[in-house]
Amino acid sequence: MSMNQSNNQIIKKNLLIICRGAGDLATGIIHRLHRAGHRVIALETDYPAAIRRQVSFCEAVYDGSAAVEDVTARLVPALTDAETDTETYSGINDTPAAHITSEKWDSSAIEAVLEAGEVPLLIDPKGESIALLKPDVVVDAIIAKKNLGTTINMAPLVIGVGPGFTAGQDVHLVIESMRGHNLARIITDGMAQPNTGVPGNIAGFTSERVIHAPAAGYIHDVRKIGDIVQKGDEIARIYPDKESYDNVLSEYVPVNATITGIIRGLIREGYYFREGFKIADIDPRESELTNCFTISDKARSIAGSVLEAVSAFEHGVKIY
Repeated sequence: MSMNQSNNQIIKKNLLIICRGAGDLATGIIHRLHRAGHRVIALETDYPAAIRRQVSFCEAVYDGSAAVEDVTARLVPALTDAETDTETYSGINDTPAAHITSEKWDSSAIEAVLEAGEVPLLIDPKGESIALLKPDVVVDAIIAKKNLGTTINMAPLVIGVGPGFTAGQDVHLVIESMRGHNLARIITDGMAQPNTGVPGNIAGFTSERVIHAPAAGYIHDVRKIGDIVQKGDEIARIYPDKESYDNVLSEYVPVNATITGIIRGLIREGYYFREGFKIADIDPRESELTNCFTISDKARSIAGSVLEAVSAFEHGVKIY
């Protein structure tokens, strides 16, 4: 079946859910909905910047597929991708050039991934595929701290995760994303708590466990996710431009561990960012190595509330 056919949508078995975003929190949501039997499609940007890459389906943008806790997300190229040579785009970050201008998707390719028991992932930062696929539910889990274009008329049920959405206006429901007593609470009127800019407390550490880029440039990872580091250890290097990145003898800005612990998140090798960009996350609990490779408690909590809202909608229980 092609998107050009009259019904212009894929076959619906159970609910069809589109999740905008496929970072670590969104991956927890996608994973839970998929395991509950729903047909889930993920939408991502051209150059995802996930830190917790081992538990983020968005890595499929670069690698073609990404597996998290026995669930696989698979990139479905846009029609122009299949018709265009995938030459390297010469600019900030290197991905196939066709991804930059892709606009349409073949529903038969999406259907094939769903039928294989996997999660189709589309490069669609603007959400253009939503009108084409006509999902039952749209979940915005981009976690941008603001609304990047999601509207309440995108689907019969639209859910926004975190700050930036107002229940009853641009979405039907909001899910609280801030750690604390109200984490994952379903909000039927109003907004989630505003972003404080302070990371959640882990073993007494907050801001110091998250590393932001001391300079703009391309990153070379010296260490990897799961490595145990001491405070002050070099974990990465930042090169100011592509030419210096390609020359290991060039000058660079070192990135050092801010605390002792396990590298839980580290941005992808070769990624370009501006100064101040979040690039790494260290867990001070050295005994918690498996946490680097499993969905977090926060993501699972939020996912549970999304599933609750979806189940209520599916069974005709009005909660908003």
